[in-house]
Amino acid sequence: MWSGVKFLNAKSKIFFRSKTDRYGRIDLPLAAVTAGLLAFGVVMVYSASMYNAEMNYGSKYFFMYKQLFGCIGGIMAMFALTVLDYRKLIKARFVIIGISVALLALVLIPGVGVENYGARRWLNLGVMTLQSSEVAKIGYVIFAAAYMSRNAKKMTTVKGWLPLIAVGGLICLLIMLEPNMSVTMCVAFTMLLLLLIGGMRIKHLILLCIPLAALVVVLIIIEPYRLARLLAFLDPWSSPLEEGYQLLQSYYGLGSGGLFGVGLFNSRQKYLFLPFSESDFIFSVIGEELGLIGCTIVIASFCFMIYRLIVIAQNAADRFGCYLSAGMAVLIGVQVLINIAVVTGCIRPPGIPLPGVSSGSSALITFSGGIGMCQSVRLGSHASVRALI
Repeated sequence: MWSGVKFLNAKSKIFFRSKTDRYGRIDLPLAAVTAGLLAFGVVMVYSASMYNAEMNYGSKYFFMYKQLFGCIGGIMAMFALTVLDYRKLIKARFVIIGISVALLALVLIPGVGVENYGARRWLNLGVMTLQSSEVAKIGYVIFAAAYMSRNAKKMTTVKGWLPLIAVGGLICLLIMLEPNMSVTMCVAFTMLLLLLIGGMRIKHLILLCIPLAALVVVLIIIEPYRLARLLAFLDPWSSPLEEGYQLLQSYYGLGSGGLFGVGLFNSRQKYLFLPFSESDFIFSVIGEELGLIGCTIVIASFCFMIYRLIVIAQNAADRFGCYLSAGMAVLIGVQVLINIAVVTGCIRPPGIPLPGVSSGSSALITFSGGIGMCQSVRLGSHASVRALI
């Protein structure tokens, strides 16, 4: 029996489970909160997009139907990866990361990648558009978990964690070229936290963060639009009709919600005042319609989901399962923090989708598939317990 990583407090044996962890073969609380968030996302996407969809696409259900399609695909991916033995992903790690990098490279090719709002981030698959960075995020978590599980003793050395930095840096570079700085930040933070979980020394982490912080400053300075967005973030009222417009509209939505909100489907900001109200800024619509109470329930749901993923990691039968579940917990946590921080003005726009809730089929499918992988880890840990008994 392995002891696990200290960060996750996984020293307890896998057959010593708490009573709250005995729900059968799959993690029913995790499945319930995932299903709840997906259903809630369909309702909120419809509410946030009905006017925009009717004005621009001729049907107020346009984005809702896309969300339902993404949910169906996500449920299928979650089921497939739940029944698939997660250990098989170790052997496929190079294929998975190779496909992730290839998809990121393809979107940069003119005529292949779909350009929208000045960024080339999507591939047109006919029935849907695929956002390559969503695949790359999950692909990197799988690759990192597999690498760390096979090189656990080396992770305290520079030579041990340098390959993960190289692969993560390549992914971040390709995403920056789209450009998409918010997703780059998400991948970078996920990479650093995974390295910390895997055994990287704190002093190495600090030394690594210094040049990364300097690089962020350089990237902001060399691109005028990024600097303009930063200045608008610091004082959005200085450009209320330009760079500061979106953030101010988000403030108005959250501020008008009060404690209980103005009521479901009664948002005023969705009437073309708040851009991307159904995707990156859907949390502002949630705050306006459901108030502080609704926002608190949504945040609590994500906290509970992350808690269940950590429980699965603690009780995993092997290192790979532990790192895989912990990686998903980190990835979801980072995305939620960045999304809410952008919407509330804690960090500058652009934003990032709220996992399982924001509009976007690619994000829904990869999010649900990631939960399915963790459920597979849960099944594997139960199988190990039965084998010991």
